[in-house]
Amino acid sequence: MIDCPEMDDEYAKLIRRMNPPRVVIDNDACENATVIQVDSVNKHGILLEVIQVLIDRNLIITKAYLSSDGGWFMEVFNVTDQDGSKIRDGEVINYIQKNIETDACFLLPLRESVGVMPSKERTSIELTGTDRPGLLSEVCAVLADLGCNVVNAEIWTHNARAAAVVHVTDEATGCAIEDLKRLSTIKELLCNVLKGNNDLKEAKMALSAPGAMHTERRLHQMMFADRDYEKFESSGLERADDLGSRPHVTILDCIEKDYTVVTMRSKDRPKLLFDTVCTLTDMQYVVFHGAVDTGRKEAYQEYYIRHVDGLPVSSEAERRRVKHCLEAAIERRASEGMELELCTDDRVGLLSDITRIFRENSLSIQRAKISTKGGKARDVFYVTDVSGNPVDPKAIDSICRQIGQSILWVRRNPSFTTKPPEETTGFLFGNFFKARAFQNFRLIRSYS
Repeated sequence: MIDCPEMDDEYAKLIRRMNPPRVVIDNDACENATVIQVDSVNKHGILLEVIQVLIDRNLIITKAYLSSDGGWFMEVFNVTDQDGSKIRDGEVINYIQKNIETDACFLLPLRESVGVMPSKERTSIELTGTDRPGLLSEVCAVLADLGCNVVNAEIWTHNARAAAVVHVTDEATGCAIEDLKRLSTIKELLCNVLKGNNDLKEAKMALSAPGAMHTERRLHQMMFADRDYEKFESSGLERADDLGSRPHVTILDCIEKDYTVVTMRSKDRPKLLFDTVCTLTDMQYVVFHGAVDTGRKEAYQEYYIRHVDGLPVSSEAERRRVKHCLEAAIERRASEGMELELCTDDRVGLLSDITRIFRENSLSIQRAKISTKGGKARDVFYVTDVSGNPVDPKAIDSICRQIGQSILWVRRNPSFTTKPPEETTGFLFGNFFKARAFQNFRLIRSYS
């Protein structure tokens, strides 16, 4: 019999249409969290898509249990809002159910490529290059000089690399930039800025369709493609001051069931689960079973995985690569640095002016999220000094006075001292395949 991939794909779609995802949300099953159970036909990437729906509403996942049995997948999450309260907002509950239970959410493929022309509303620019103090200021200055207004942007830095997704409009028309010659000029000048003087890697700029892919997932993909995880892999060394704050990732064999067991201990933070599952998914690994537990500002994750070809991790080189890529995924969004928030009337060149003031006061932007809505700009910056150390409070006072204390303020000033996670000698699942899988996990009660 001749295999027909197209027929198999249509059959899989038919099965998913006949068995749409089912969501049950319960505020009584757990004392301090809302419990969300999702049952659906299994497919690669479904776990990431469900988590993405939850984080898009800024929900905090405190515990999770994941298990697939043949072609069926079950996910259970304990979630709270950012204040640690249960989810009682009807709008949020409806959003979760609608976006997870809608067939379109699971049938539409996510875009994996860039390079398409911009939409009519805005131009989406993807940038990767060498990180250095003042880089964002230089990029914003170039865009302002070229008549580009930054509408939204997200910037990440890690291991001396930088990646950004920037949405811009034409200053004159307020629409996307469609002139090919002008786009070519923008690309040339931005690549020159990103490359710097001693960059051994090529700086890149690409155009993508806004909304073609979840921005944070795209940033993970861009930094992964830029091999930001290679710093420790290539040298085999870790600085002494990294040992206390870096995540602990172990990769072990589960020979009995032919899985690879991945365990991670790290500081807990919002969207941590999304970051690790995103990386496993984009590296083409499937999570068959897993458990997540957070507490005392520490998170523990455990996954039983195989490659999409059905094989576990098979070599020491692959084991090291998975380890370093997961470490990088956890670190990229780590909120080291003072958190500054800016809220003011939006105008062309605003971001260029703000980042120039940061640069002139020797601040280095480690991460930033830029947004505008209703004529207002609301930006969040994570900053350190140029050496990556905590910022002198006097410098921040000076900057706030310069910009306006009602416009810019300190939202968070974390301690830079962290205790290393304690080593663990066992799995969160315990003897998972010999004991009852749901033992000690407060599952949602069944509904018929």
